[in-house]
Amino acid sequence: GNTYDRSIIVDGEEASLVVFDIWEQDDSQWLQNHCMKMGDAYIIVYSVTDKVSFEKASELRIQLRRARQTEDIPIILVGNKSDLVRSREVSVDEGRACAVVFDCKFIETSAALHHNVKDLFEGIVRQIRLRKDSKEDNARRMANTKRRESISKKAKRFLGRIVAKNNKKMAFKAKSKSCHDLSVL
Repeated sequence: GNTYDRSIIVDGEEASLVVFDIWEQDDSQWLQNHCMKMGDAYIIVYSVTDKVSFEKASELRIQLRRARQTEDIPIILVGNKSDLVRSREVSVDEGRACAVVFDCKFIETSAALHHNVKDLFEGIVRQIRLRKDSKEDNARRMANTKRRESISKKAKRFLGRIVAKNNKKMAFKAKSKSCHDLSVL
């Protein structure tokens, strides 16, 4: 009932996703422990309108790392309901900071509006591939999908790095920006 099976094309290659959404179905400790020991990746979802769900997501992230300490399993922290701006209790910066602290990726979505949902699932496939495939396969895949960066974007990135060196707050953002890029480790 809570298993979803989809095939998607990511970077020109087909990927089959099987998503188990069973965490809240049963409070059984056995089930939760079993879930933490299987799977190629994890998506931890909290509601941006519920601070308690954000705190539970942080606790779950800690439990996952304990359960699979020796493995480099991709984890994406997802702030859902980003469309409910007036009800927001967890800021984007809080979500991003949590992802940086817990060494995982971060994205905000709106399932109701389908905002960033496709990016999330493509990103999880990329994260799995980056960890499992050879460096040659990853380099070939990235070369096929790389877009040319405009001069204005290059200039903005360059100036952003200069400003970041002189501003501690910006330097933190510059260091942590990879937490929301689902195409890189």
